[in-house]
Amino acid sequence: MILILLSAVLLLVVGGCVCVVWAARGGPRWARVVARGTLLAGELTRSSGRGGNGRGGDADD
Repeated sequence: MILILLSAVLLLVVGGCVCVVWAARGGPRWARVVARGTLLAGELTRSSGRGGNGRGGDADD
């Protein structure tokens, strides 16, 4: 069951990346919408991984 779920997530990620590249080359409107959603999801994922210190989660200093 977990393999099916991970495969579905992988397909969505790959499809989103394909739409980002296609939209950058002037693809159809739906590809630009999917690309915008993919980029937004990436930004949300990146920002959720940051710590509360505002430095991007770096604790090495």
